[in-house]
Amino acid sequence: MNLASTLFPDYLSWVAHPLFLLVLSYAVYTAPWAQLKVKERQNVIGATLVFLLLIWSMKAGITPGLTFHLLGATLLTLMLGWQLALVGLSLVSAGLVLNDAFDVMSYSLNMLLMAVIPVLISQGVFRLSERFLPHHFFVYVLVDAYFCSALAIGGTIGISTALLVGLGPYSYQQLLQEYLPFAPFMLFAEGFFTGMLVAAMVLMKPEWVATFDDRRYLLGK
Repeated sequence: MNLASTLFPDYLSWVAHPLFLLVLSYAVYTAPWAQLKVKERQNVIGATLVFLLLIWSMKAGITPGLTFHLLGATLLTLMLGWQLALVGLSLVSAGLVLNDAFDVMSYSLNMLLMAVIPVLISQGVFRLSERFLPHHFFVYVLVDAYFCSALAIGGTIGISTALLVGLGPYSYQQLLQEYLPFAPFMLFAEGFFTGMLVAAMVLMKPEWVATFDDRRYLLGK
């Protein structure tokens, strides 16, 4: 969902820029860049980012700002870790800006909503499940991939709704009629999309998923 800067007061964009830059700088500084030394990983990551660029380009919606598209934030977080996932989503969004599909001034705000929030939710759920739930293949796929990705896009939709009602031009009643009824479909679609891809990768190419350890989740199960 691309929220144009014209929907909000100007100060919101100027607050979002340094905040996103701070988070992105920390992610770049702490990212496990050693993953990129393997050529196969480079190809997989590149193909995934191009795929997400196409996904983000396909938006459904009628009213300006009230559009939906799959995020892929949980998918990237499980594949790369939260830092590289955030860098990757930033590149995807930058590609859309260059293609005039995204508003330059609202870039940071959209990244906070569509990248930082879902990536941090995904990382948090993964850490909690790793600590408190059994280390099992089905737990990884159902909780860390399916449930977590639905929760991540739900967080993005929820906070976007709060901003649109609190600072934007839309009333809650208008969002209730034109936006929120479609949210459950997006939660299911994001969960199915992520769960299906993660399950396929951990079964056939577990080395593509940095957070998956087949000795922990499969050996002896």
